[in-house]
Formats: sequence, C-alpha cells, structure tokens
Amino acid sequence: MKVYSAEQLHTFCQKIFLKMGCALSDAIQASDILISADLRGIDSHGIARLMGYVRLWEQERINAIPKIKIIHETPSTATIDADKALGLIAAPFAMKLAIEKAKISGTGWVCVKNSNHFGIAGYHAMMALEQDMIGIAMTNASALVAPTFGLEKMLGTNPIAVAIPAKNQPPFVADFATTTAANGKLEIAQRKNESIPEGWAQDKNGHTTTNAHILKENGALLPLGSDREHGGHKGYALGSIVDIFSGVLSGASFGPWAPPFPAYIPLPTNMPGEGLGHFFGAMRIDAFQSAEHFKQNMDVWIERFRNTKPINNHQTVLIPGDPERIIELERKLNGIPVDDEVVKSIKLLTEKFNVEL
Repeated sequence: MKVYSAEQLHTFCQKIFLKMGCALSDAIQASDILISADLRGIDSHGIARLMGYVRLWEQERINAIPKIKIIHETPSTATIDADKALGLIAAPFAMKLAIEKAKISGTGWVCVKNSNHFGIAGYHAMMALEQDMIGIAMTNASALVAPTFGLEKMLGTNPIAVAIPAKNQPPFVADFATTTAANGKLEIAQRKNESIPEGWAQDKNGHTTTNAHILKENGALLPLGSDREHGGHKGYALGSIVDIFSGVLSGASFGPWAPPFPAYIPLPTNMPGEGLGHFFGAMRIDAFQSAEHFKQNMDVWIERFRNTKPINNHQTVLIPGDPERIIELERKLNGIPVDDEVVKSIKLLTEKFNVEL
C-alpha cells in the first residue's frame, strides 16, 4: 500500500490521457472524475480503472479525439452520439447540456449512446448542485448480473446517482449500484485475496458463493437484495430501468449485449445498438417552488434524519453522501492510499508511456 496526494495522481492520469491522444481539456476532465472517485473512497472507480481505459483505447474501442454530436433534440431533451469517446468525457458533455436545457425549460433530459465507462455516477449528478438543481445520472454496464431466478448474465451493475442541494447542510448524494455489491468490490477483494460475503454473487449453478473470482468461473453478480425472499426482484427491476433508460432509449447496446469493460473480452455478436449508454437529468428547483425555501427544508430533513435515535451509542445515522464526504476530507488532508496491485498497474503505465508519477 502506498499513499499519494490527489495532485500527484491527477497529474499522472492527465499525462496518460495525453499520451493516448486526448486534448488537454479532455485529459483534465477525465482525470478530475477518476481522482474524485479515489478522494470519495470509491477506490474501484478511480486510478484503478486507468489501465482498463488504456487497454480499451489500444483495442480501438475508445476514440481519444471523438466528435461528440447531438443527433436528436427538443427544447428539454436530447440524444447524443459520443463517437466512442471516453465516458469520462461524454458524460460531463451530456450533463452540461441537460443543465442548459433545464435553465430554459425547467428540466433537461439527455441520453447518450456509443460511449464507454463513465466513472462514478455521483460526479455527474453533482454537477447540477452549483446551479440550484437536482442532478440525476445513470448508466448501463457490462453484463455481469443474473436476473432473479436466472443463470445468465443479463444486466450490468447499472448505477443510479441523485444529487440534491441543501442550504447550510452538505448536499444529499445517493450513488449506488443496483446490485448487492458493485463489481469493483469484487475486484478489491481479489486484490486483497479475500472472500466476499454471501449474497453478493452466485456460481454457475445459481448457488450463493463467497468466491471473489466467481465471475471468471461463469458465476454472476446478484441484483440488489440478493434473492427473491430478500427483495432481489426489486434490484432486478431497478437495474432493468437503468438499462432501458440508458441503452434502449439512447440507441446504445443493452442487456447482455452491453460492451464489456475488460478489453480482452470480445464484443458480443449481433449488438442491437452502439456502445454503452447513459442517461442524465437536471431539474431546476425553482421550476417547482422557491429554491431558497426548498433548501431550507432540505436542511430540516437532513438534520432530523441525522438526529434519528441510533440503535446503540457506537453508531450514528448518516444521510446519503456522508460517508464519501467524510473520506474526502480525510484523504485531502492525508493522501489517497493505493492498493499494491494498483501500484503495479501504475508502474506498468509509467514504463509503457515513459512518464513518471
């Protein structure tokens, strides 16, 4: 385990994206998103993903100099063709467009096709906060998840993020996969040679497993809730909604045809759309009521929930966004710990591109 400052990791990521051929502004934007994940404690989606993007670029599945364009539009909606861009570039482009449309129409809704992995969903949803707007972001992803009662991998971890501003309190930020655990948590367990809890995944016969490597053995992740008795059908429904909004609505590939993130896995045959898909929303609060009044009431909501009587004196009730905010404050002060396996991948990138961290 090594510890780096956010500035060190950001500069390194920026150098790698520039070596890939990205424009400087795109390299900075992509690095912002990756390092924001590390700062917020979402280590699976930070610099640990950098090698994966490089490998996709080497396989010509990522276009470093895309011509992102709007292919369908109304005053409050749009569909974007990302031209195989880094999702780290396509997603902020789309969210900014949703925000601009919301300024005019009250709400803005933008979907994206022909994109790639876009980092943490929360980053994109939080872009709306500075404009006194509610932000929504979601994306489909590599098919790793079996639907309830199913053996085949049909859905991605398909995250949903919603960011809501408050007045004096920090914002409400919900950012979660629609699976019991995100695939990145399995990857972290693999790097640490640890088992995973029961309910995260099933083996090829549909039995629960604690094997962190089970996806390589034809197993599958489980929807949020795990099995039917614990509400797994609800996680399946949530993941399906994300897949339809992000994939079917945008013209991206969906379900089992969503492009896999690992570059060594071949693309599915007979893909019904283009690339990965995303969906974004921006809602102007003053399209519904006074933004000031709403934010004051959000403070009341947050404070009341924080003051919920805890189960015991060793726990406190948090609101969505609290854990990430707490970790971010600590990591900005003390640095970002990077797992040994990720450090190895960084070393490989320094050698491949002749750059230093």
